[in-house]
Amino acid sequence: MDSITPLPIALVTGASRGLGAAMAEALAKTHHVVAVARTTGALEELDDRIQAAGGQATLAPMDITNTGAMAQLCRSIHDRWGAIATWVHAAVHAAPLTPAAHLSEGDWTKSVACNVTATGILIPFLTPLLGTEGRAVFFDDAHAGEKFFGAYGATKAAQIALARSWQVETVRTGPRVHILTPNPMATATRARFHPGEDRDALAHPRDEAARLMAELN
Repeated sequence: MDSITPLPIALVTGASRGLGAAMAEALAKTHHVVAVARTTGALEELDDRIQAAGGQATLAPMDITNTGAMAQLCRSIHDRWGAIATWVHAAVHAAPLTPAAHLSEGDWTKSVACNVTATGILIPFLTPLLGTEGRAVFFDDAHAGEKFFGAYGATKAAQIALARSWQVETVRTGPRVHILTPNPMATATRARFHPGEDRDALAHPRDEAARLMAELN
């Protein structure tokens, strides 16, 4: 894409599918989207949809737990565009549902790394890029304290606790920090958690993205 694009920049972490992809498509109507996710093929499909709708995107196929890669991405964004207007953080590791006593070390480690540690590293990285006028968006769907949701619930709740602290710290100085609560959606993650659920009764991610975007405006 042309580096002199006049559009504001939106960074979407976890943009390959589900709500992250839907938010990227919604933002692409008014922003140049930098889409971050591990799955290259899914990012390319997102880019196709964004371009078909007349939007612009830059793909960044990388893992948010790779601190060096994310530092380089933030530096590249600074060097190319100077700032970002919006950061949507939808990246998550959704460990399989299991009793807390049966939680595997691998799933716990991945959950902490993606849902907590990466967030704690990205906030300092992105605060200078967001400046005083930018906005950051998080999604509160932690299921904290629900049975079998130990790894997801605990680590996502920790992420939101961190976001809430950042939110109250920046009320006067910016950036604006938004914590939104999505309705249950027909996503792959939801299907893993609730395999027998009637998906027709769930919100479509694009509809939910439109609703949540309206809350930001």
